[in-house]
Amino acid sequence: MITVDFSRLNVQPGSRILDIGCGSGRHTCEAYRLKEIQVTGADLNPRDLLEARGRLEYHDQLGEHGGGTWSLSAADVTRLPFADESFDLVICSEVLEHIPDHGKAMGEIVRVLKPGKPLVVSVPRWLPERICWTLSDEYFNANQGHVRIYRKKDLIRHLERTGTRFLDHHYAHSIHSPYWWLKCLVGPTRTDSTAVNLYHRLLTWDIMQKPWITRSIDRLLNPLLGKSLVLYFRKV
Repeated sequence: MITVDFSRLNVQPGSRILDIGCGSGRHTCEAYRLKEIQVTGADLNPRDLLEARGRLEYHDQLGEHGGGTWSLSAADVTRLPFADESFDLVICSEVLEHIPDHGKAMGEIVRVLKPGKPLVVSVPRWLPERICWTLSDEYFNANQGHVRIYRKKDLIRHLERTGTRFLDHHYAHSIHSPYWWLKCLVGPTRTDSTAVNLYHRLLTWDIMQKPWITRSIDRLLNPLLGKSLVLYFRKV
């Protein structure tokens, strides 16, 4: 699922994009669709990088790209192996909630961004995440180790201290929130819950087919129940 709204970013041909904590490459692949982009996906998990490579190679086979290039890097967000001011856009989606030293991570993602260029950060939204933590003591460990829950104003303040200016925000994936609440109720690591598996099939159908009804419901409920908080900044 795509969390970042690329239409807000006005990415120019030839831009260099870093997707840090790229996971299986969802945003890396979406950026690769833009015209003549040089996109780098970076993550610490080798399995995720292998999956991202497979997805990017599949885009190459189908010709579903904008004529640019892609690369992948094994990288720690607190010690990025890139020079200062290397990228025209940095995406850090659903990463900071996993990082104990999030201040160092924020400093790094801003360090490698060129002045005047955009930074996009998304994290789990406070209310849906708090409900998950309340429903299950296992959730924050089972979900790859969430170490904190952010309030919007606090995260904005942290990132502006690193030399960025807050521009805008939106919420995303409201129909995913009940799925995670349901998982927490039955046990976040269980795989035999019929209700959870049926809901997962619904979400997979929504992602693959993009039907108007679920997309409309998602947009309608995002201001209230959106699972992700998406923040847009510019480096000063």
